[in-house]
Amino acid sequence: QVQLVGSGGGLVQTGGSLRLSCAASGRTSNIYAMAWFRQTPGKEREFVAVITYSLSSTGYADSVKGRFTVSRDNAKNTVYLQMNSLKPEDTAVYYCAAATVPGGWGNLSSYTYWGQGTQVTVSS
Repeated sequence: QVQLVGSGGGLVQTGGSLRLSCAASGRTSNIYAMAWFRQTPGKEREFVAVITYSLSSTGYADSVKGRFTVSRDNAKNTVYLQMNSLKPEDTAVYYCAAATVPGGWGNLSSYTYWGQGTQVTVSS
């Protein structure tokens, strides 16, 4: 089992920055990749970014490319999402997720473990 705890959300003005963290514990050696998703009321959870553990390969949704950066700290078993130039449309609950095998990184079904979510609100 892997446990994920997300943190770092909050309220920020348009153009501001936030950094989200996701700390993994348990059988972290099983993790192949970790990702961030986000969800707003009435909408499906959508892919934001992913990073693989072995090669630190990254991938981003088009809507966040050039503004968001995903990174990881192996020693702390923590993945970060640095969010810059935030827009009101970035407002959502952000979830971290862990996959134990390679898969379609944008698919919810590729991820076995999920964090509890952290609210990000961008005011206009």
